[in-house]
Amino acid sequence: MISALRGPSLSYFANPFDDQGSICHRYETDSLILIEDGIITHAGAYDPALVPHGIIPDHFPDGLILPGFIDAHVHYPQMPLIAAHGRQLLEWLDHYVFPTEARYHDIDFARLIARRFLREELRAGVTTPITYCTVHPESVDAYFEEAARLGLRTGAGKVLMDRNAPENLRDTARTGYDQSRRLAARWHGQGRLFYAVTPRFAPTSTEEQLDLAGTLLREGDGLYMQTHLAENQAELAWVQRLFPASRDYLDVYDRFGLVGPRCLFGHAIHLNEREWARLAEAGATIVHCPTSNLFLGSGLFNLKRALVSANPVRTALGSDIGAGTSVSPFATLGEAYKIAQLRGEVLTAHQAFYLATLGSARAIRQDDHIGSIEPGKEADLVVLDPRATPLLAERQSHAETLEDQLFIMMTLGDDRLVRATYVAGRKRHDRDNAGDLS
Repeated sequence: MISALRGPSLSYFANPFDDQGSICHRYETDSLILIEDGIITHAGAYDPALVPHGIIPDHFPDGLILPGFIDAHVHYPQMPLIAAHGRQLLEWLDHYVFPTEARYHDIDFARLIARRFLREELRAGVTTPITYCTVHPESVDAYFEEAARLGLRTGAGKVLMDRNAPENLRDTARTGYDQSRRLAARWHGQGRLFYAVTPRFAPTSTEEQLDLAGTLLREGDGLYMQTHLAENQAELAWVQRLFPASRDYLDVYDRFGLVGPRCLFGHAIHLNEREWARLAEAGATIVHCPTSNLFLGSGLFNLKRALVSANPVRTALGSDIGAGTSVSPFATLGEAYKIAQLRGEVLTAHQAFYLATLGSARAIRQDDHIGSIEPGKEADLVVLDPRATPLLAERQSHAETLEDQLFIMMTLGDDRLVRATYVAGRKRHDRDNAGDLS
């Protein structure tokens, strides 16, 4: 199980939001990456003497090798409704999401969508998705079965909803806890999989359910928690009515032990300063979902407050389909840049690509395993073709720096940029191969 890649490579080792003006990346114009049993054993300038006997590296002389991208907030069951006509959050849930999610009691349907979803993620260069499933345990089993077959490092969890949802999508506080506990026991720590306790968002859970979610999180070694936070103004008002004793939205979760390390909060657009400070203090994580925030008209995320402040908050990126409009990290990065522009802020290309790789890996506390190209890390890699389309080729011919090349890709790129995707050293997507490697 020894393999090798050769070609230009880029990997980050420091945070360009902290060290603006400093070199925070390693770029090799001709690199050699050696892989044994899914782990990188060497990464550096190409030297033919280092190539093991009998090994022919996959060579991408005109490509760019990066760590695999991370999609830290996504709903795989919503793939069938992506690009449903936009409404704002609460109406959109009622009109599109809940009717679609009701189908996932059928494990065969869940398996079909899980396969299609993960195929799209790999085509987009995403090697670590963290996804919401539905209230049905079958949806979790279907997802993890496929993820295990592919060898992915990925997280998922059964949605918890015991109120304010259609009857066929509600569990109870006790059944939600029991089912989640069984699923976590079955899948968490199996291979590269991890389980996330998943209350959908505060309005669809009673206090009893949130309390049991906190109990489950404390009971499980290394479990994650994922939910939504402060996405929409009407949602904030609803939360205030439902939880009048809480100081603010984040405090609802905090009261039940759901704010801490490995706790991932999608969106977090409308936060007060107390909430920002508490997230930073707790070591919790925000997941910025640009295409979704724009599609539903939810608001403009304050990336500067998150990352360039006296008490920064761990921040990852997510596609958030189906409100998000693309699984492609290039779409996510391009819209993140535009949101920063609308806020009068700057998002550089190096900052963006750091967020999509090592930055997100650090934010979700997986950087011991993924996020950079270095010995000891798992060989989740993506190979980009910077000239994948005639327009990209024309524009790249005028690029003067590496940062120019990256910015062009994040502005004009889509899945056609992804030449190949490797999961633990195994090629799982090849754009130019007619067969499906996954």
